[in-house]
Amino acid sequence: MPVLNRASELQPEVAEWRRHLHQNPELLFDVHGTAAFVTEKLKEFGCDVVKTGIGRTGVVGIIKGNRGDGPVVGFRADMDALPIHEMSGKSWASKTPGKMHACGHDGHTAMLLGAAKYLAETRNFRGSIAVIFQPAEEGGGGAREMVADGMMETFGISQVYGMHNHPGMAVGTFATRKGSVMAAADQFDILIEGRSGHAAQPHKSVDPVLAAAQVVVALQSIASRETDPLGSVVITVTKIHGGDAYNVIPDAVTLSGTVRTLLPEMRDMAETRMGEIATGVAMAMGAKATLRYHRGYPVTINHESETDFALDIMRKVAGDHAVSDAFPPAMGAEDFSYMLEARPGSFVFIGNGNTANLHNSAYDFNDEVIPYGISYWVTLAETALAA
Repeated sequence: MPVLNRASELQPEVAEWRRHLHQNPELLFDVHGTAAFVTEKLKEFGCDVVKTGIGRTGVVGIIKGNRGDGPVVGFRADMDALPIHEMSGKSWASKTPGKMHACGHDGHTAMLLGAAKYLAETRNFRGSIAVIFQPAEEGGGGAREMVADGMMETFGISQVYGMHNHPGMAVGTFATRKGSVMAAADQFDILIEGRSGHAAQPHKSVDPVLAAAQVVVALQSIASRETDPLGSVVITVTKIHGGDAYNVIPDAVTLSGTVRTLLPEMRDMAETRMGEIATGVAMAMGAKATLRYHRGYPVTINHESETDFALDIMRKVAGDHAVSDAFPPAMGAEDFSYMLEARPGSFVFIGNGNTANLHNSAYDFNDEVIPYGISYWVTLAETALAA
């Protein structure tokens, strides 16, 4: 089954929705205008249930099939934008300085709305489809909040699927992989305490700057000497704060940064070893180190059978030649991971063509992608819930 004719017919209308959303970006949970737009469309389509305020500002629409009772399958799109000043030059560029849809969430939302319109028209399935519009993917953990709000239980969702555009992949192509597909993203602060003194008399102080430098180097041994070469751990120190004068050794230095891992056990190991290494290295130099480790989004882990199913749907839409089942794991993070912890499902990528990269001020979602995204969602729904 190639791209659906109806999906192509819907493309101009859905592109208009997308460009409206692009012009009116909102951040984190403050997506009231976007959520209102989504809610209005879902009611206009005739969704059987439209529920707002889930996970603060999330929206869920329920579309019941006309072929009898059955399971509920969830499809998720993210709604929030980024705090970036747009430089795309598009006529539909952001109207709000310092905010823009630089990750394509406007396209994700519009494509799922297009699929919702199609499915509400045809209802050629049994059971129900839950279309999930989530706030605060960009750092706020909106998926976590929607799950914590009881979304899966309230609507009886048994499986859940997500999709993200990917610049550099040709329009009309799809990709994913089983298992870990995106990394856990954690943050850390290491406080290294010494004893201040005159820079010309370092022997009368305990220099936390020198200890901090040794800790930065030693932390890299976790990836180079304690991790399986086929595994993945990235520990990056991105900030070093300490001292105020040229001639004073400070009392303390703080190291901060990020940790990315693709396996839960590697995440646990990294946290443990970072504390041990920082403490040991600092102690050896007469200083004291304290690790504060802040866990962010968990690893995004695709479930095996649901990913096989998603791959079959992608092949129906785009053809075998346009689908990859070996997408390289990305060290970026995605809070759809919380939904995949709550229910089986799969997260896939759809080609955005030769565009600027994500989180770039020149980025824009490619409207040529819309018929492929709608076709994926519709075909997945009608196949998963076939009578």
